[in-house]
Amino acid sequence: MFVSKAAVLGGGTMGGEIAQVIAAADIPVVVKDIKQEFVDAALDKSREVTKGQLDKLVSKEKLTQDAADARLDEVMGLITGATDYADFGDVDIVIEAVPEKMEIKKAVYKEIDEATPGHAILASNTSSLSITEMGRETLRPDKVVGFHFFFPASIMPLVEIIAGEDTSRETVTAAFNFAQTIKKQGITCGEVPGFVVNRILNSAAGEVWRKQEEGSLSIKAIDEAVAASNTSPMGPFVLIDMLGLDTVLHVAEYLNESYGDSFYVHKGMQKLVADGKLGMKSGGEGFYKDGEPNVPGEGEVDEATGTELSDLFVLKSLVEACKVLEEGVCTVREIDLGMMAGAGLDPRRGLFPPFWKADLEGLDVMLEKLERFEESHGERFAPPTILKRMVAQGRLGLKSGHGFYAYPQVEGEGTVKLEKRGDVAIAWLANPPMNAISPQVIEDLGKVWEEVKADGELKSMVVYSSLPVVFSAGADIKAFTKMDSPEKGAKLIDDGHSLLKELGESSVSTVAAVNAIAYGGGCELSMACDFRVAAESAVFGQPEINLGIIPGFGGTQRLPRLVGQSKALEMNLTGDAVLAPEAREYGLADDLVPDEQLFDVALSWARKLGAQAPLAVEEIKRRSNKGDLDDGIASEKEGFAKVFQSEDGKEGISAFLGKRQPRWKGK
Repeated sequence: MFVSKAAVLGGGTMGGEIAQVIAAADIPVVVKDIKQEFVDAALDKSREVTKGQLDKLVSKEKLTQDAADARLDEVMGLITGATDYADFGDVDIVIEAVPEKMEIKKAVYKEIDEATPGHAILASNTSSLSITEMGRETLRPDKVVGFHFFFPASIMPLVEIIAGEDTSRETVTAAFNFAQTIKKQGITCGEVPGFVVNRILNSAAGEVWRKQEEGSLSIKAIDEAVAASNTSPMGPFVLIDMLGLDTVLHVAEYLNESYGDSFYVHKGMQKLVADGKLGMKSGGEGFYKDGEPNVPGEGEVDEATGTELSDLFVLKSLVEACKVLEEGVCTVREIDLGMMAGAGLDPRRGLFPPFWKADLEGLDVMLEKLERFEESHGERFAPPTILKRMVAQGRLGLKSGHGFYAYPQVEGEGTVKLEKRGDVAIAWLANPPMNAISPQVIEDLGKVWEEVKADGELKSMVVYSSLPVVFSAGADIKAFTKMDSPEKGAKLIDDGHSLLKELGESSVSTVAAVNAIAYGGGCELSMACDFRVAAESAVFGQPEINLGIIPGFGGTQRLPRLVGQSKALEMNLTGDAVLAPEAREYGLADDLVPDEQLFDVALSWARKLGAQAPLAVEEIKRRSNKGDLDDGIASEKEGFAKVFQSEDGKEGISAFLGKRQPRWKGK
């Protein structure tokens, strides 16, 4: 399913923010509400956000004022307001953002089911309510999905994509690709109260709320202590004032009702909401008034209490994240990615999401802390089974080379690092932030490969990412455009192809362990290996077409051999991503495993393959690949050179680097 027109059901601030995000991606969108004043409020918000974004570009001299004015008119021209469904007859997706009351949701789903084409996806921006219940009010429950933006939608990069009991895999994938189209980071998850981020965040913040009220502590002192400890981007009470006390209270009470006393509801917040003191949205008065606390509590936060508050937040985050994982709601990487993009736990600022932080601290250390906190604070802090299991295995995180994620146990420079574990070589991709396939990466991988082949003890090689949240996001376009001459570029392409061909023909067996995003050159690298073991949160794709170019490292040749001509053509021509379960179904992935088991399973594959007779391995690989691959690769190289130097190729790359939409000329 492709989106050429969208609709947002529900106006006001959130509807306007969502509509703006869609229109900024050059997709026409209709905003509907029951009253014109709500529609107008949405349109005003869309204009305000767009103008603010463009003004920043002008102030940085990245855009002229005339160009900014023209772009403002262009974006706003894509947004239409409405109080009826007359313009819904040709939409491809509807994002419902009406009040968080199930009776209202059910009523509007009946209406939009009648007003929209049968192929259209009906997506809810709900932060906690049942997708299944909404979907069963329609004749297309398989096309109903959660699509939860975080406020403010124009700034926060995360969208939670929630599958109800009836939601099809195709709908989830289409929603994921739509999120990418509108430049949002999507994570997929199952349907439980609070989904992923709100559930974990409320569980952790609730412990701070509990400590504040039980200890009659100053909220200002708590906010300052939490910010100083680098536990969270900002103090919990300041954050609530920004988000709106009524919104936070609604979710907190719902989660308490769903999960019990493990989720604390702040009594002072209940009183403030009852008094209409909602934070910034009600004029600024909420937990704070004129910068001073507006709830009881004057106790100071000394160093020991500050440490306890930090531990309460971090440990409860880990416990709840493990529960989400153990329940099969979401994967390790997507849970962490959700907390990064939705809760501001940005590693670049020294703030780490639950699993990554646990690995850095040491899983044995976290287990010991939880055991102490279980004794002092009760079963809310009971250590999760998966944590106990990992510690029992000796998987202690960074210091042991393996915890929730795997880490290189080798020092040295280079964008690809070689580690040897018995007779298995591990080629660690180490080119942060996105493991882009640059000229240097190709050179370094070539050196590692030569060393592996020269070592008579190494019988197999695993290609693994040293970065927990990405395998490889594709070619380093900027680096390729800076090549000194076309001849050097051609030689690099030739060398790269020769290397990838060897990976698939040598007596050394190769396994790509795909932990996350494998786009473009990253996907092509994985396809060149003998086998691909994919984590459940892996994502594959060949998006070169979106830059006006074609795959340059075998994507037009190896992909059809794995998934068939039709699916390969679809992937190469649409540029859409394929999620891990589909990759396994199509044959792009040979094995599909939970994120936290990827390293062990990949090594198991490598050891099995490495135990086979080397000569037989080489001959089987060569005979299996026999055919027109060389001719096909030669044709691909010719086509790549042609489009890379074309006007459209240059425009696509320029647009990509400039973060704008390309304008094709067919030249």
